[in-house]
Amino acid sequence: MKLYYHPISGHAHRARLFLSLIGAPVEIVDVDLAKGEHKSAEYLAKNRFGQVPVLEDDGHFISDSNAILVYIAKKFGKTDWLPEDPLGAARVQRWLSVAAGQIAFGPGAARLISIFKADYRPEEVIARAHAVLKLIEAELEGHDWIAADHATIADVALYSYIARAPEGNVDLADYSNVRAWLERIEALPGFVEFGKTPVGLAA
Repeated sequence: MKLYYHPISGHAHRARLFLSLIGAPVEIVDVDLAKGEHKSAEYLAKNRFGQVPVLEDDGHFISDSNAILVYIAKKFGKTDWLPEDPLGAARVQRWLSVAAGQIAFGPGAARLISIFKADYRPEEVIARAHAVLKLIEAELEGHDWIAADHATIADVALYSYIARAPEGNVDLADYSNVRAWLERIEALPGFVEFGKTPVGLAA
């Protein structure tokens, strides 16, 4: 099993994090985005979208970080991380959608402005980040985890871009439940840190 990865991609980190949390054997293959490796014909044969991460397993290429989380959970029978009952599965899926939507286009996008000078309006994406963080803060009131009474792939999917939100000038100071939740994830056996970049509030 190989994971095509880049260290400052939150999408790639969530896949690597989950593999590490469950102790799955994997070869990490760094993709040099600066040199355009993700746009090479060889890489596009693995993922037509030219994005990281991609998981290679048994001759199959699985792209999209949330799809990779689902694949890994199913492959290794991790029903604690991805429940099979209808309600449990739906609760996890809800937050996978948030990770792909409001998180990616809120704190994720804000961070891209700081690191890559991405062409987003800072006031818009930072406001979007705080809007979703307020919802997550409320959801975590009285709960340790976002979708169940234990960690699931929903927590993994949300973690990376929220943890590095300050790099996009998104202050987490007002979100005590969120900060405590981040610490719980970071205390899990097998946790792998998402690389820090000295930009934004982290500069």
